[in-house]
Amino acid sequence: MKKLLLIGLILGLFATHGYAQMGSGMMGGQKGEMGGEMMGGQQSHMGKSQMMQQKGMMDHGKMMGGMRDMTGQMSDMMGKMSAMMNDMSTTQMKTMSTMMSDMSNQIMEMSRLMKKGTMSQKKMKMLQDKMMLMQKELSGMEMEK
Repeated sequence: MKKLLLIGLILGLFATHGYAQMGSGMMGGQKGEMGGEMMGGQQSHMGKSQMMQQKGMMDHGKMMGGMRDMTGQMSDMMGKMSAMMNDMSTTQMKTMSTMMSDMSNQIMEMSRLMKKGTMSQKKMKMLQDKMMLMQKELSGMEMEK
């Protein structure tokens, strides 16, 4: 029963991850349609990248690179979690469940930001810091085993 629950949670995370991946492919058309309208009359005075830098926003390439890195880290973490599921205590299972919930929230936040199409450098740093905390927690669980 416990394994079925954990497998269900893992499948849910992968489904959410798949949705996030799918959303990034659809952003291309939205960016082209909205780019000129959002800039308004200010475009004549400064370029889009200059405006983004003034507002602390990341360009599309950096944002997607950061998202790819975090997605890869999550994939690695899921592999480690899967390997740990062979023989874990009830306490470890609860800890892993919390961690999986945190990962799911992280994926949903990434998906929301990808749909929006822009992200501040501050927000990217916050997401990366959350990822580091999750990795440390997983490492702690591995050492307990």
